[in-house]
Amino acid sequence: MEVLALILFISIFVTVLKGYPVSFTLGGLSILFALACTVFAPDYVDLKDMRLLSYRMFGVINNYVLMAVPLFIFMGIMLEKSGLAEDLLESMAVLFGKFRGGLAISVVIVGALLAASTGIVGATVVTMGLISLPTLIKRGYSIPLATGTIAASGTLGVIIPPSILLVLLADTINSSNRGGSPVDVGLMFRAALLPGLILVGSYILYIIIYSRLHPKAAPVLSTEALKNYKSEGYSKKLIQAFVLPLSLIVLVLGSIFAGIASPTEAAAVGALGAMILTIFSKKWSLKILKEVMSQTTHLTSMVFMILLGATTFAFLFRILGGDELLVHMINQAQLSPYLFLIIVMLILFIAGFFIDFIEIIFIMVPVITPLFNQYDMDMLWVGVLIALNLQTSFLTPPFGFSLFYLKGVAPPEVKTSHIYKGIVPFVAIQITLIILIILVPQLVHII
Repeated sequence: MEVLALILFISIFVTVLKGYPVSFTLGGLSILFALACTVFAPDYVDLKDMRLLSYRMFGVINNYVLMAVPLFIFMGIMLEKSGLAEDLLESMAVLFGKFRGGLAISVVIVGALLAASTGIVGATVVTMGLISLPTLIKRGYSIPLATGTIAASGTLGVIIPPSILLVLLADTINSSNRGGSPVDVGLMFRAALLPGLILVGSYILYIIIYSRLHPKAAPVLSTEALKNYKSEGYSKKLIQAFVLPLSLIVLVLGSIFAGIASPTEAAAVGALGAMILTIFSKKWSLKILKEVMSQTTHLTSMVFMILLGATTFAFLFRILGGDELLVHMINQAQLSPYLFLIIVMLILFIAGFFIDFIEIIFIMVPVITPLFNQYDMDMLWVGVLIALNLQTSFLTPPFGFSLFYLKGVAPPEVKTSHIYKGIVPFVAIQITLIILIILVPQLVHII
């Protein structure tokens, strides 16, 4: 049975890498494999066991926590359509324009605010690339610094709550965490907040140091440029672009952390608040509403199709005793907890080059969670490490997804080598933070 489980896992992993649709590969291949087992190996798989799969699927569909996913997606896309990023960048440019490297610092802050507002990495990187990259180059910033700052800031949506990745990761860990302490979305948000803020602070510190060492790479904005930014009605723009979105973020996260609302309820508040902000910014129209609803439906359908396929795979994998085999192999290998953690992190890091975080969460996390339980590890701490690890993978050359997103919208003078060179220091910061959290696990429990 255990050999069949490994064959199933390897078959699915290879098929996904070949480029077949993940949702149909996970569910379809698992069901075909189960049917083949009932015919050729009836002693191992019984159709009566497979009937329980329908109950498991309806349990996923009726999961109250996962209702937060379409609501957070709606909130993010609505804020993107409202022109929030452009207004934020313009406002931050005035606030930090007098400092050397101030425009790059403003990009990091805007990226962090957009991360907490949208949580959608691809959309944030593309938006920031379109709006800020031409401005940074025009103002005399070195291309590697500009591209590195934008790519790194755009991926903050992975770790800064409310993140779609954190919602899915918490739910997957919790459903696979048999015998372990529960990990809900609210706890995951709390655990990830401080590492996310440390990351933002580290990015800004690096830009300040780099700007001092290389003044020509990050010039101060001229008085004329600042006057152009400070157009009429700047105070109103600042409130509209900075204070209101920040208030929405505080309202959403604050209600979760204070225990006033569940993540799903807070997501509903965020979705409504995003609509109100769009109306306030005079960008509201039925056309935008239709586009937002269409994109939300598309992304949500994709997520849940993958989730149902992953549920089918995980169900069959457990019936075949795959999780028990892996636990047995780990026990036989007598690996230390930290060595096992490093091996898993490396596997997930490499997988992040080739497949999206949704597939990684739904395929690999249910398999590795019981193994971490064998070592009696804190799954909240492991979850934050997984999120940071995947974020680093998205940034690492030559396969990082965020680098491809940025290259797709960059001006012609921006070469791939510029992007690779600029992102290396930020990847080093990411790796340093991962090592810090491994050495000081208490960082995920401070907030």
